[in-house]
Amino acid sequence: MLIRKFFLAAAATAVFAGCAASGGSSSSASAEPAVAAAAERLRVAMVDPTPAALRALVSDDLSYGHSGGKVDTQASFISDLLDRKSDFVAIAITDQTIKVVDGHTAIVRHTLTADTNDSGKPGKVALKILGIWQKQGGEWKLLARQAVRLTT
Repeated sequence: MLIRKFFLAAAATAVFAGCAASGGSSSSASAEPAVAAAAERLRVAMVDPTPAALRALVSDDLSYGHSGGKVDTQASFISDLLDRKSDFVAIAITDQTIKVVDGHTAIVRHTLTADTNDSGKPGKVALKILGIWQKQGGEWKLLARQAVRLTT
């Protein structure tokens, strides 16, 4: 009889754990549109930067590794955009994938192509981007970003 109760308890635990796991996965899936919207707001803010828009989207703890090796913090990233040292005239995002891993952390990958005018010098860039987004205070913020040049 004790063995039967043990197996019933184990089965009930497995059922409830399965329900909790599927609930977590659907909540992660439901977070993807919010992450995509935040990523889109960042794209727009990089083309037309304002301090308020950028601070709302970029974590205080930002670590941004550029394709040329420079590493930005939140302050230097925002400053370079506002001072037009990093000046995006137009940005196109393609091949974007989003994976929400635990309800408050998301991995976003995409290809970024852009026309630039960094410090008044016109140019073009084509990059693969890895972004780590974290839900902070109810909002999705960019925590880390790594850019890698596309090979031609």
